[in-house]
Amino acid sequence: MEINHKNIIIETEKYVSELFASNTNGHDYAHTLRVRNIAIKIAKTEISCILFIVEMAALLHDADDWKLNGNTKTENAKIWLLKNNIDENTINIICEIIDNLSFKGANVKEKELSIEGKIVQDADRIDAIGAIGIARAFAYGGSKNRALYNPESKNVFHNSFDEYKNSEGSTINHFYEKLLLLKDRINTKKGKQIAEERHEFMVNYLNQFFNEWNFK
Repeated sequence: MEINHKNIIIETEKYVSELFASNTNGHDYAHTLRVRNIAIKIAKTEISCILFIVEMAALLHDADDWKLNGNTKTENAKIWLLKNNIDENTINIICEIIDNLSFKGANVKEKELSIEGKIVQDADRIDAIGAIGIARAFAYGGSKNRALYNPESKNVFHNSFDEYKNSEGSTINHFYEKLLLLKDRINTKKGKQIAEERHEFMVNYLNQFFNEWNFK
């Protein structure tokens, strides 16, 4: 039976919109759509990638994210892919991308990804920086009752995923422990171009933040 990729993508959009319907911490359906759109833009500059895998991995990349439900495995994603009769090899490729997509700490070695995985990882990281990234960082920090900024709190460059996951630093700490590091961890040429401008915006924002914080 021939698989209709277009219909599957449409149904997957509906699925993730329901999955994230009540989310307000920055990992919502709008984030998923932005990641998918950025990934498609990058994918069009990479001739060797399979667009269906890029798009499905982007749409499902947060379906089992630990920040949402504590899971670290792609059970929701895998069940959805099986339900839509995706072949085993494609399921494995998509789930491999999802499992290894996230930033897990500044000093944690990252697994080498396929070109499709690199594209989706870039898209997810690009949405974590710039103006949207700043808004998302404070939304997530607020949802976890984290301080905006604590001058006594030192930046920590985590050596393990558990350290990173259990961090209780302020949102401003998060900029230095993750967000400002992402520009140099982008894989693709197009992704680097997009990330550069957003990174500069964050640097300017932080300068303004500290000017206002220390205003006397």
